Amino acid sequence: MGRLWVVDDKQRPSPEDRATLVVPQVGRLVATGEGWEPYLLLDRGGVPVEAVSAFLRELQAAGRSAATLRSYGMDLLRWFRFLWAAGVGWDRASRCEARDFSRWLQVAGVPARTHWRRRDEQVEPVSVGTGKAYSASVRAHSETVLRTFYDFHREAGSGPILNPFPLDRSRRAQRAHAHHNPMEPHRNEKEGRYRPTVASRIPRSVPDVEFNEIFARLPSHRDRALVAFYVSTGARAAELLSVSQGGVDPGRQLITVVRKGSGAAQQLPASSDAFVWLRLYQLEMDGLIPKGRRQPLWWTLRRPARPLTYHAAHRMFERVNVRAGTSATLHSLRHTAAYRMAEDPALPLTDVQLVLGHAQLSTTQIYLTPRKEDVIRRLLAHHAEQTKRAAERVVPAPAPGYRPETLQTLFGTGG
Repeated sequence: MGRLWVVDDKQRPSPEDRATLVVPQVGRLVATGEGWEPYLLLDRGGVPVEAVSAFLRELQAAGRSAATLRSYGMDLLRWFRFLWAAGVGWDRASRCEARDFSRWLQVAGVPARTHWRRRDEQVEPVSVGTGKAYSASVRAHSETVLRTFYDFHREAGSGPILNPFPLDRSRRAQRAHAHHNPMEPHRNEKEGRYRPTVASRIPRSVPDVEFNEIFARLPSHRDRALVAFYVSTGARAAELLSVSQGGVDPGRQLITVVRKGSGAAQQLPASSDAFVWLRLYQLEMDGLIPKGRRQPLWWTLRRPARPLTYHAAHRMFERVNVRAGTSATLHSLRHTAAYRMAEDPALPLTDVQLVLGHAQLSTTQIYLTPRKEDVIRRLLAHHAEQTKRAAERVVPAPAPGYRPETLQTLFGTGG
């Protein structure tokens, strides 16, 4: 008997509970190194999945960066692995598969990653509960990518008629922004049915004591220069690594980075200490790295020297955190710089927006939110001050004629 497929919004029960499905880590997303097709999604046999390739070409035509293509490709790889394990073709997927996949992301958890030295070995299936559950932000991003993927193929006529990841019908039935409070931000009216609620998070910055501990344990002038530039410019990790040797202007204390979204070059001011550490790093590497205005500024310290990549810088910062006993991330240095800029009353918030590269001022305004450690410190100081004032408060002497034992009974000892 043939399989019954969904023809309306009603869902049929799954033949099995796919939320506990064992999903092997088959297939992979590979970087081609070609500008016209940066990434390819390969199936279990190493054959490119044409449906994904067509979708990534559409994204590239819309001006999306190679990093965006990789991010979308990883979400699609996770979805295709689930379909391969369930024995369902991508163009035959229904809302039951989408529902079970959304549950699988919450129940199965993040799979154990195969070490890069063992990628050529045979990979064992990943069982349930091998890692922590996928975060709400990852699941929300995955839902958006998959809904966009099926919308593209539905318009092209190459996919199912009904999108497996539909919009929430209860939100679509309402008038856009009905009964909206003008003092609150607008909600996204195109939220998916299987899209989780993502809690608003306060950007985590590095406290000064913790930052000083990390900086003291940096092993080289290059690492000190990198961290000093990160915490003074607020540049993203990949943006700072894009600086060329000709993009450094010590006289004006400026460096030129390539912005992540637009790809445009922008000059960012940095602290004088960062340029001091940079000069020490350049003297240390003199004669060991090629020179030229278009040559990268940051290189590996291990011979032979190669341009420093994001993953190498990230791993360097992880090792320093282990030695310092801290849990800061490389991206938290950007948040630290943003908080320091936003707390300066002499620096307009629009200037902070320009330096950070935010498209909307509302994105920069999140750094006006008090940091948790600052709130705790101020409240503890408030409580200490209240205790001090209570101890120093002078109790006036009672008027003559009152009996001391009566006052002691009424007000207690010392009354």
